[in-house]
Amino acid sequence: MNTDMEIKPFMSKIFLSALLLLLLYGCSRRHTPARTDSVTVTTLPGTATKSDSVVVKKTNFTPRKKDIIPPSIVVNDKAAKKAVDGRLYYDLLGHRYWKNYKDGKYYLFNQKMYDNPAFSPPK
Repeated sequence: MNTDMEIKPFMSKIFLSALLLLLLYGCSRRHTPARTDSVTVTTLPGTATKSDSVVVKKTNFTPRKKDIIPPSIVVNDKAAKKAVDGRLYYDLLGHRYWKNYKDGKYYLFNQKMYDNPAFSPPK
């Protein structure tokens, strides 16, 4: 009788571990069916006698291209805003363009604009 009491906990541990291993092995990715390019379409029994195979065309996912940010733009001065120091600027696609007073174009912000006299308004 003592051997029967010792065998039951041992057998239950083996059974639970085997069940766990079987569950993990059954859910592994190696055992999932592969995707196919063709789909079988079956029709109603009265309409056709055989099943037709249809090839489905795969569409590749192409991410949206990011917006191209031009280095300079031409803007009407009425659409531009005026900064506190009197310089004109224009915001486009989240980027700020400052006016160059020599050629009239708006250039993408750069640290060198602070020292450049072409970007300071005429007095």
